[in-house]
Amino acid sequence: MATFHIWTLGCQMNQADSLKLAAGLEQLGYHQAPSEDDADLYVINTCSVRQHAEDRAYSKLGVLRKQRSDGRNLQIAVMGCMVGPRTDDLERRFPYVDAWARPQQFDPILELASEERDPSEGELGALLPLTTVQMDRTFGVPDGPTAYVPVIHGCDKFCTYCIVPLRRGREESRPSADVLAEVQHLANHGVREVTLLGQTVEAYGHDLEHEDADLATLFEGIEAIDGIARTRFLTSYPKDMTDRIIDAVADLPKVCEHFNIPVQSGSNSMLDRMRRGYRVEDFEDCVARIRSRMPDAAIATDVIVGCPGETEAEFQATVDLLERTGFDIIHVAAYSPRPGTYAYRKLEDDVPREVKKERLHIIEEIHAASSQRINQRLLGQTVEVLVEREADNRSTGRTRHGQLVHFDATNRIGDLLDVTIDEVTSWSLRGREANTLALPLV
Repeated sequence: MATFHIWTLGCQMNQADSLKLAAGLEQLGYHQAPSEDDADLYVINTCSVRQHAEDRAYSKLGVLRKQRSDGRNLQIAVMGCMVGPRTDDLERRFPYVDAWARPQQFDPILELASEERDPSEGELGALLPLTTVQMDRTFGVPDGPTAYVPVIHGCDKFCTYCIVPLRRGREESRPSADVLAEVQHLANHGVREVTLLGQTVEAYGHDLEHEDADLATLFEGIEAIDGIARTRFLTSYPKDMTDRIIDAVADLPKVCEHFNIPVQSGSNSMLDRMRRGYRVEDFEDCVARIRSRMPDAAIATDVIVGCPGETEAEFQATVDLLERTGFDIIHVAAYSPRPGTYAYRKLEDDVPREVKKERLHIIEEIHAASSQRINQRLLGQTVEVLVEREADNRSTGRTRHGQLVHFDATNRIGDLLDVTIDEVTSWSLRGREANTLALPLV
C-alpha cells in the first residue's frame, strides 16, 4: 500500500496546504508513512521568505537524491513558495524531482500519485483538509483540536523586501460558502478553534464579484457553527483593518481579541523604502481604534531590522514605537536579501551583519520586557485555556490572547478550562485548574 510523507517548512499557510494535499492523497488510497524513511512519496512544502528556509529544502533534496541513488524506491515532489510560475531553472538544477507544484496548486503531485493508484478507489473528491486530530488518531497520538483555514491567497502589496507576491500571486479570496463549509467539516471532526489565514487577511472579499463579503462576514458565519469555540485570524495589514472588522472582534463571542499587525519599522522614511503603503501615524491610529473598543486586546507585531539604508535614527524610531506601544509579542527578523525582489535588484544590503545582530538583540530585549509586564498582570488571575496537547501528565493550551499556559492535567485535550495562573515568564504561564489547591513551589 502506497505511503506518503510531507515535510512542511514556513508559515501556517503552508501547514494548511500540506493538510489539504494529505486529504487528496488519502482519497487516492495513500496512507501517511509511520516515518519519513518509509514513504513511497516524499513531498517538501517549501518556504522562500528567508534564504535559510530554502537552504534546508535544498539540503533535504540532496539527501533524498542520495537515498534514491542507493536504491530506495522513492518519488519526490516539491511544492510551496520555492516554486514560481516557471520551473525551468529548478528542473535543470534538480532533474530527479518528479513533480513541482505552486502554492495551492496540488494537481501535479496528485497526478504523480495517481500513476500508482488503484482505479477501483473511485473518483477524487473535493480537497477538504485532514485535521491534526484525524491524522494523529491514525497513530494514537492526538495533537490538538486546532486548524488553519486559508481564506485569501496571494498578496497585492509588493513590499520591496518580500518575495511572497511573486511566488503566491495576486490576492484571491475564496467564496464565503467554501470557507464556512470547510470550517463545518473541521468542526465535525473535533476541531474547536480555527485560524483564518491570509498574507493580508483583512483584504478578504474585496475581489469577490458575486457576493458582498468581508472578514467580518466569515466571523459572523462561524458564530453559527456548533463545536467551534474560538476563531483567530492572521496576518493583518494596517490599512485593511476596518472599523467593521474591529467591531466584529469586539462583539462576537467566538472571535479572540488577538491581533497580529506587522509594523516592520517605526520610521516613515524606512516605511517608504519598504513600500509598505502607510505611515507610522496610520499604524498607531489602527492600534488606538482597537484599544478604544477592546482596552485589553492582545496586539502582536512584526519588525525587520537592518533593511537597506537603515540609519541609527530610523532604528531608534522603531525602538521608540515599540516601547510606547507595549506589544504583547514582537516577531523580529534581520533583513536578508531575496533574489527577485525590488530590494535585491535596486537596494544595497549595506547594514553590516554585526549591526543587524545588535539591533535584533535590542528588539528581543524590548519584547521580553513588554511580554513580562503584560503577563505579570495575570498572576493570580483565572483565564480560559483551550487544551491543545499533553505530555508527562502536563497539559498545554492557549488563552484567548494567545499566551501559552502549562498546568497539571490529563485527558483534557479539546476542553476549555478555567486555569488560575501561579507563575509567569515572558514566554509562557504556569497554573492550575481553577478551584484546586496550589502546591508549594519546589
